[in-house]
Amino acid sequence: MKEVVHFGAGNIGRGFIGALFSESGYHVSFVDIAEPIINALNEKQTYKVRTAAEHPETITITNVSGINSKTNPDQVVAAIGKAEYLTTAIGPKVLPFIAPLIAKGLKERLTHTNDRIYVIACENQINATDLLKKEVLKALDEATTKKLNGKVFFLNSAVDRIVPLQHNDELLDVLVEDYREWIVETNEQLPQVKGMQIVPDLAPYIERKLFTVNTGHATTAYFGYQAGKKKIHQALQDPELYQDVKATIEETGAYLIKQYGFKPEVHEQYIEKILHRFQNPKLNDDVTRVGRSPLRKLGAEDRLVKPAREAQKLGLSFTHLAKVMAAALHFDYSEDAEAESLQRQLKRKGVQAVLRDVSRLEAEDPIAKEVVHYYENVNLLKK
Repeated sequence: MKEVVHFGAGNIGRGFIGALFSESGYHVSFVDIAEPIINALNEKQTYKVRTAAEHPETITITNVSGINSKTNPDQVVAAIGKAEYLTTAIGPKVLPFIAPLIAKGLKERLTHTNDRIYVIACENQINATDLLKKEVLKALDEATTKKLNGKVFFLNSAVDRIVPLQHNDELLDVLVEDYREWIVETNEQLPQVKGMQIVPDLAPYIERKLFTVNTGHATTAYFGYQAGKKKIHQALQDPELYQDVKATIEETGAYLIKQYGFKPEVHEQYIEKILHRFQNPKLNDDVTRVGRSPLRKLGAEDRLVKPAREAQKLGLSFTHLAKVMAAALHFDYSEDAEAESLQRQLKRKGVQAVLRDVSRLEAEDPIAKEVVHYYENVNLLKK
């Protein structure tokens, strides 16, 4: 049976990427340090993925197992030696930490096979596989690095599937939305995987996804939090809040249309589809879950700041994006470590210093000035 090693046995890993490989006839070795999940995968070797839809579908996932990378790194190395694909859905910040083990597995693999392996980081970050590759290469000697050519392929990708907070009877089962998109950038002919779309240039697709889906989701969460909403779909039931969210992703849309030549009417349909997905009550997604990790989401290359800077360069509006950034700065949810850290930083050094350090926006930057205006007039965020 064909093999894949997938780092990240969480809900996205099991409910999206791992599930697609299983459905494509692969045995999936999930790598994680969450011992209860790893033990359950090895004991049951099966779980169910349910879709949050009007007519729900339940898919039984089989041919799966787990490896604890902390206690059994040699098993991970051995699994990489047999795999056709190596994928991740573990969070971009974790990639540098798993890279040395991946490097060790690739080095060992190259001693006994010339078979190709395709490495794909399935993360919500632009060119996440490039980041992983950089860290893997740091851990390899020059001789091994030369051997990678033509045998190990690092491919960037864009992924899109909403996986809400779980309330399942079984630990391994996952609830997901029925929509999914997985786009991989390559000119190579890849072994077929269900749901994988191949394109020669990922940039238009990944930016369209990140700056519509991720920007829109975060916008709904931060505006919803300020308005006292508990659920994402409930936030969008508020007509004013809905218009604020739509106006924000229409700002990012103006940039995407000008930068990549998307047809305005087609992109408008894409926006409407995305908003419709967010309104699905069966996802029952928490505003606080979607809003978590505000420091990451306020990063210079992430879903709020990056499109605002690109819009500014093209002479386009960024007012609504600045408003969302201000709302993100006010996300003071005590159960999220990043939100707590952000609030401590704001109290210690002030909003302008936080924007400089977190978002790389200097005080005189027009975007920063707009953000500060909304941050200091918090009542404007509640309308």
